[in-house]
Amino acid sequence: MTSKQQLSFPRQYARTQRFTLGSPRAFTVAPDGSRVVFLRSPSGTDRSHLLWVLDLGDEVGERVAADPGVLLGGAVEELPAQERARRERSREVCGGIVGYAVDREVELAAFALSGRLFTAELRAGTARELPAAGPVIDPRPSPDGRLVGYAAGGALRVVGAEGDGDRALAEPDGAHTSYGVAEFVAAEEMGRSRGFWWSPESDRLLVARVDDTAVRRWWITDPAHPEREPASTAYPAAGTANAAVGLLLMGLDGRRTEVVWDRERYPYLARVHWSPSGPPLLLVQTRDQRTALYLAVDPESGATSTVHVDEDPAWVELPDGVPGWAPGGRLVRIADEGGARVLAVGGRPLTGPRLHIGAVLDVGATDVLVSASAGEEAVEPEIGEIHVYRVGGRGVERVSEGAGVHGAVRSGAVTVLASARPDDAAGTTVRVLRDGEPLAVIASYAQKPVLSSRAHLLEGGARRIPCAVLLPHDHQESDGPLPVLLDPYAGPHGRRVLAAHHPHLTSQWFADRGFAVVVADGRGAPGRSPAWEKAIKGDLTVALEDQIEALHALAGRFPLDLGRVAIRGWSYGGYLAALAVLRRPDVFHAAVAGAPVADWRMYDTHYTERYLGHPQERPERYTANSLVANGALAEEAEPARPLMIIHGMVDDNVVVAHSLRLSSALLAAGRPHELIPLTGVTHMTPQEQVAENLLLLQADFLRRALGTG
Repeated sequence: MTSKQQLSFPRQYARTQRFTLGSPRAFTVAPDGSRVVFLRSPSGTDRSHLLWVLDLGDEVGERVAADPGVLLGGAVEELPAQERARRERSREVCGGIVGYAVDREVELAAFALSGRLFTAELRAGTARELPAAGPVIDPRPSPDGRLVGYAAGGALRVVGAEGDGDRALAEPDGAHTSYGVAEFVAAEEMGRSRGFWWSPESDRLLVARVDDTAVRRWWITDPAHPEREPASTAYPAAGTANAAVGLLLMGLDGRRTEVVWDRERYPYLARVHWSPSGPPLLLVQTRDQRTALYLAVDPESGATSTVHVDEDPAWVELPDGVPGWAPGGRLVRIADEGGARVLAVGGRPLTGPRLHIGAVLDVGATDVLVSASAGEEAVEPEIGEIHVYRVGGRGVERVSEGAGVHGAVRSGAVTVLASARPDDAAGTTVRVLRDGEPLAVIASYAQKPVLSSRAHLLEGGARRIPCAVLLPHDHQESDGPLPVLLDPYAGPHGRRVLAAHHPHLTSQWFADRGFAVVVADGRGAPGRSPAWEKAIKGDLTVALEDQIEALHALAGRFPLDLGRVAIRGWSYGGYLAALAVLRRPDVFHAAVAGAPVADWRMYDTHYTERYLGHPQERPERYTANSLVANGALAEEAEPARPLMIIHGMVDDNVVVAHSLRLSSALLAAGRPHELIPLTGVTHMTPQEQVAENLLLLQADFLRRALGTG
């Protein structure tokens, strides 16, 4: 391809789904170390993922275990509504096999395509469709590989791995009940996408029963298609009723036993764990999320007993990979203790304030594999880095090497280590190790970006805020100060300052348009300390204070023109961008707010009440943090700054009513603004033309608003 034919960055970025297509992901290691299973699309622009196997025997090599194009006979994949909703919750924009589950020995994989049930025999390399009552959601083989459980039409069903004996173990007992699926807030906010769990003996299951009768119904419609009926969704807005979630033990013989805990006081079922190392284990939370119980379940009676209690004056965090059992029945958890987020096994913390534990990746016989970043008392700040550590009898040992963002999957002696580095324009490199020694590299078919990012990682201000600064590639010191674009997310669970190449590509593209781009992860962003994350309790606007502190601190070190400062963001970042020009027009001169939360009373319970409390108990917090409540706009200081608002019309997470109400309030206050409605677009923007043109429109708006030409 010649330079004239080369795709522009916005088009390439959109076409490659942010350069994720063609990159391997979703790894599973067989316990005997004989193979690694993973997903990967066949090219950097193909959205359909295939199931692959990397054999680690005498001959190391990759092979396709299941190809959606072959299994569907070339037909276009058609997603059931519930599957589309599941993918929206997990921010999945690709097609084909986007998720799979395996049996204990990693011999059998199950997955859904177009609402139909398929399995793949991973050793033999054959795949086939099983007869099932569809549309099939979240199929999972039993540990012994003889059965496959799946959800369909509100029921929880099982079928033999040979396609025999399909039957329902539980069917809906009301218009708004379902079995075997996660409710909205569990999937959207708690990181729990599952609704059923097999016993290690494969003879019964733990099954979630969800009753959302009391949940308020919202109607999501696409005005561009008035001929289509609006879609009803059970959306638990802050202060309103949640779905009632219970848990049942279901035997394959039809017997049912209710799992009993104080569901009125602990309504949130956040985690379920069932392994051979101990009895079923639950993590349940109070609605205010300040107390969490770790409960062991008696698999015969359904009674529960308290294993541990976590309490926190702000909230109890829900990290990935925990709780679980270590060999010998010791509880594995991640806890906020002594000012640090630590790994605790059997009640004893094994790490301290030098590490901030992010997730448990694997619990082995003698150690625990975790991902972590540098804590408050780290010897070096390691800005934006995430590493893999082994924690056990020999203390804490780092597995990953070199600056970067590293993750891992492990079983036994085999570890799959994925590493993204600041200077690696190829993206993520995936290596397979056996006993720590290199064994293979899993190929990536991802495209190489047409531009390279060059982020300066440093800390800014008295609070040592993690920052990334990006300047135009052709910038010279003699060119003078540049207009500034703040490009944050800066909210919970959304780390943007990362020691990797690809996360900064869009910021670099804006920089090459003539901006000095600043990305800052202030208080509320993850990866530093519990106190850092929980500083936003009751007041989300401290995130804006930190953006300003970082901006002013960096102005003395980089060519920043503080007379021309813009900010852009999406979702929480969109809220922050709108807040910036409305609350601090003395600092910010223009903003692009994508899918902003204008009124927190219209966002979901588990997220919003964690930070602002219940709106009936803390109404002043909701007013103080709202963009539109109680005439807030009329009280803002002049001058009015240019503001572009962008929102997907069928967004069921941050519904478009947020932007419509913000626009209406701005109009009533006499404040000019631009509103771009995206028809047919959800909270994500996977459509190639939409994603490309959004970048171009934003760049044009910012140039006009700041007068940069």
